[in-house]
Amino acid sequence: MQLFNSQTLGHRQSMVVNAQLQQAIHLLALGNADLTSFIEKQSEENPFVELAPLPRVAADRVSSSSSVRASGGDDWDRIGALAEDPGPSLYAHVTAAISRLDLVPEELAVASVFLDALEPSGWLGQPVANIALRAGVTEDAALALLSKLQSIEPAGLFARTLAECLRLQAAERGILTARFGAILDNLKLLAQADLKGLARACGCKLDDLKTDLRALRALNPKPGAMFETYIQPQRPPDLIVSQANDGWHVDLNRSTLPRVLVRAAEAKAVTQRCAEKTSAYVGERLSVARWLARAVEHRNQTILKVGAEVVRRQTAFLEGGAAHLRPMILREVADAIGVHESTVSRVTSGMLVATPQGTFPLKSFFSAALSGSAGEAPGSAAAVRHRIKQLIQAEAAEDPLSDETIAKIVSKEGVVLARRTVAKYRDMLSIPSSSERRRRAVVNGQL
Repeated sequence: MQLFNSQTLGHRQSMVVNAQLQQAIHLLALGNADLTSFIEKQSEENPFVELAPLPRVAADRVSSSSSVRASGGDDWDRIGALAEDPGPSLYAHVTAAISRLDLVPEELAVASVFLDALEPSGWLGQPVANIALRAGVTEDAALALLSKLQSIEPAGLFARTLAECLRLQAAERGILTARFGAILDNLKLLAQADLKGLARACGCKLDDLKTDLRALRALNPKPGAMFETYIQPQRPPDLIVSQANDGWHVDLNRSTLPRVLVRAAEAKAVTQRCAEKTSAYVGERLSVARWLARAVEHRNQTILKVGAEVVRRQTAFLEGGAAHLRPMILREVADAIGVHESTVSRVTSGMLVATPQGTFPLKSFFSAALSGSAGEAPGSAAAVRHRIKQLIQAEAAEDPLSDETIAKIVSKEGVVLARRTVAKYRDMLSIPSSSERRRRAVVNGQL
């Protein structure tokens, strides 16, 4: 065998992803709030980049079967300003209540340790023995103070167990009879829906329990949660969909959309009075600023194109709700607007869109197709999940629908569905099985 070296020449195409291209790709996945933070950071590093709000003039239009224009209003800001005051937190409420208990300084010190142990539910998160040890008092002294703290409204705060929480509320309402107390002592039987066993434990007939169980269901197992029930406002949407006489419009949310101002005049002034080496630096920084402005504009136009195509394909959802979501994949939108599938993926991953049906991640409009019955169009997985939820919400409590029954109903409606698929979608929706739903109906007194 003879070995020798040789060289061959050939051509190969490749794309080098430089830093600017990486940044441009990164911008596609940023929502308006994150984009604002990104531009702010760039302005700190580059003296010729300035963050500014988008002007109220009309932006470039992107044509599609749906009219697309830039939003010129500030309605979202006005709506956000109408949010109700959430009121005091649990911590603030209890702190104020403790100050009204006329405690001596030694008790106030121990009360602060109890306050630190209070969970958002309103329960104590630590044993009283541990609290006493931390406060440097005896357990008896801690228990004596706990009795005072448990008088704070709403009743049930500072409870150590579920039974104690409910017992405090029952006592406050004047319904803590011997039989009611027996129910609280046997909550495990109630959780198991063993009403006959519960009646035996309480020494009464099953019918005698109904009134007490109805009163029990009116109590709050987590009284502290009422101070945390307000929902943190969702961040403003990046796109706003609205209906007009000429069709559906997709608008950029201009009330939160930033823009890049390039301080070219300042750069020119600096160049004229500085040395050649400094001028080179100014030129490089100015070039970066101009590129960033173009990249942000390209990001905005790409988002509009993707949003317009999604709306064009999902008008049935906009008019009729989740049951009318049609199957749609990333590649279909990418091919329709002439971009790569990864571009659509990046855009949809970080954007929120406000529609007449609510505000959703843009990604949620994409759903795989499920096989349709003969002569029927395929349905989307998201629409089928919505239909399953509807069926379960409308079922009779005494006869909940099995997965097999739901599969047959949906299949008759035009989408072929297997029992195991129903089970999978039910789990995704955090809906328990039919047997568990019936058990809960018993516990809740629906049967």
